[in-house]
Amino acid sequence: MNNVVIIILFSLVSITWGTTWIAMKIITETIPPFFATGIRFLIASPLLIVLAYYTKTPLLFPYKQRWFQLIISIFYFSIPFTLMLYGGKYVNSSLASIIFSNMPVIVLTISSLYLKQKLFLIQKIGIFISLTTLSIILLIELVSQSFFQWKGILALLIALFSHAMIYSECQKKCCNVSVITFNALPSLLSGILLSIISWFIEHPHISLFSKKSILAIFYLGDFSGIFGILSYFYLQKKVSAFYASTVFLIFPFISGFLDNYIYKNTILFYEIWFIFPLFIGILLTLIPVNYLKKNK
Repeated sequence: MNNVVIIILFSLVSITWGTTWIAMKIITETIPPFFATGIRFLIASPLLIVLAYYTKTPLLFPYKQRWFQLIISIFYFSIPFTLMLYGGKYVNSSLASIIFSNMPVIVLTISSLYLKQKLFLIQKIGIFISLTTLSIILLIELVSQSFFQWKGILALLIALFSHAMIYSECQKKCCNVSVITFNALPSLLSGILLSIISWFIEHPHISLFSKKSILAIFYLGDFSGIFGILSYFYLQKKVSAFYASTVFLIFPFISGFLDNYIYKNTILFYEIWFIFPLFIGILLTLIPVNYLKKNK
């Protein structure tokens, strides 16, 4: 029975994270990024607050870390998720998911530089392989598209580094709050902030929003944004961090398949050629530290 639960959780995370990029692409067809991200969080936050109430989970961080809760609202939710939608306007879903599959690599790199975390040789090799391969993929993509995608790629890279910095800061502060506490109030604050910004900057016209774009926002807010996060959290409780993190190697394939099916963006030969060393590099960075200590 436990294996069935693990398979279900792993599948949920892979599917939600894999479909997130397609949903973002659909949203940006008719809805501006600030408004879309704000509404997404305003949809998700009430459900998270209700969930916190019924599970008796605190909404606020511990007293001395509440200022950090505000930082999370801005630098984990507001800025990165808006940049993801903005980047999705210029970059296909397949490439966007490949960029974000490098999250474990970036987190490990920042942890070594910022937290002075010791890296083992195999981890250094993994970081070198993955970052080098990703750089080659992005360069080829930029050249082949006459640098049309540079805004989208830059936006996605900034979002990636912003998330990684918050993860590293959480490690530094030993911020062991519940996943519900981490998401509930910051989502609400971000939703309010982004909606206000959008009203003055983007001047959204709801009459121009397509039905599928609106449905995509509800999908991101209610399903992908909540069940994806909670499923990954509970998956980490069921299996080791190594096995849970292998989802980063799975969801880009789902995103690539959907990108091909919906937008007819075929996966190019060079992407197939480079994706294997890229994922090998990511896999090397995911090897558990305890295992490396025993076999050094």
